Amino acid sequence: MKAGEPQITEHRKDKFVISTDKERLDLDVVHGFLTECYWAKGIPRDVVARSIDNSLCFGVYGDGKQVGFARVISDYATYAYLGDVFVLESYRGQGLGKWLMECVLGHPGLQGLRRWSLVTADAHRLYSQAGFTPLKTPGTRRSTAMTKISGAEHGSFYPRGWPR
Repeated sequence: MKAGEPQITEHRKDKFVISTDKERLDLDVVHGFLTECYWAKGIPRDVVARSIDNSLCFGVYGDGKQVGFARVISDYATYAYLGDVFVLESYRGQGLGKWLMECVLGHPGLQGLRRWSLVTADAHRLYSQAGFTPLKTPGTRRSTAMTKISGAEHGSFYPRGWPR
């Protein structure tokens, strides 16, 4: 664990565990999925390893192996980017994606952030259930940029003239 990084958390539900312990991550599983998915097709293994080293990672485990993953890039004060979220196909339909999102958003080190963001082309429903909404002016890619802004107590963070 790097200096300043939140301490390890672990959640249990039925036969599954979600943990932020990077020592438990199976790089073969994470790289194997990412190198075949649309958003990271062909990504080199060393790039995946480096991204894990520099992120807060959540592994989903069941049946003695890793079955899901998510990572957060954050300053732990104001902003977080959620990326590389997946549950292996054979484990989908059991609520693991929704539970993973609950664990990510509930992590003690990520509380009080004023903005979260992510980009998705196919998981709008999952992220909408977690409170994310599409940006009014999405990028030019087929994917949809989504954001989650917390706390009216922080005031407006939109630059003057930007759509809300």
